[in-house]
Amino acid sequence: MFVYVRFDVTTRILAMPQNFRHPEILRLARDQGRVLVHDLAKRFGVTVQTIRRDLTELAGAGRLQRVHGGAVIPSGVRNIEYEERQRLNATAKAAMARAVAGLIPDEACIFLNIGTSTEAVAHELLGHDNLLVVTNNLNVAQIFATGSRNEVILTAGRLRKSDGGLTGPLAVRTVEEFRFDLAVIGCSGVSADGDLLDFDMAEVGVSQAAMARAGRTILLADRSKFSRSAPARITGLDTLDTVVTDAAPPAALATHCRAAGTEIVIAAG
Repeated sequence: MFVYVRFDVTTRILAMPQNFRHPEILRLARDQGRVLVHDLAKRFGVTVQTIRRDLTELAGAGRLQRVHGGAVIPSGVRNIEYEERQRLNATAKAAMARAVAGLIPDEACIFLNIGTSTEAVAHELLGHDNLLVVTNNLNVAQIFATGSRNEVILTAGRLRKSDGGLTGPLAVRTVEEFRFDLAVIGCSGVSADGDLLDFDMAEVGVSQAAMARAGRTILLADRSKFSRSAPARITGLDTLDTVVTDAAPPAALATHCRAAGTEIVIAAG
């Protein structure tokens, strides 16, 4: 009896460190968009083989997606939940939003689409004067409703209850009534060959309509977007004027942008 109890306790103690690492690994993946094996091994003071085993187990449970050298928050045909997207790379999004706000003059007519990155831009634009902001994002409209000196027009459209987005033909029709100085858009992912990707075709149509009516288009894409996939194509990087991100994109995408004359702005945190 004594031997059996001691064996059981020993087994539990050996399993505890691994269990304690998993929540921290998931938190880092949410905050940074990506975790690397060597960085995690150094952080926890364990071998890379141990970390690879942790990532494999988390991937097997559907919590992470393995990529070369580490893991990312999983993606596929469904988007990350809205609350999760709000937390993901929040510091980087704030820095990117400040950079975008610096590119927008007072008295401009702008479009902001659905997404937590464009919501961060809205916060940074509260000090601007006499903007005309058109958006299909209820959260953006609410941000500007708190005493800003700017006019906001909310599109019509079908309400997406998960994140306050308005999509579909009615939203497109509203957008087509305007000529924008700038369209500021986010996306769910960027493919290796430079396509901007999203999960909802109805949302894609609104973003495409806004870009077609804009004198200049700015993409917000934090580093996590360069390792995420989604099924619907918005446009290619070569149609954009500026990409604002928080870290240098993969070399192939940077080369693609240079060839197309697309400016890359890396926002410091």
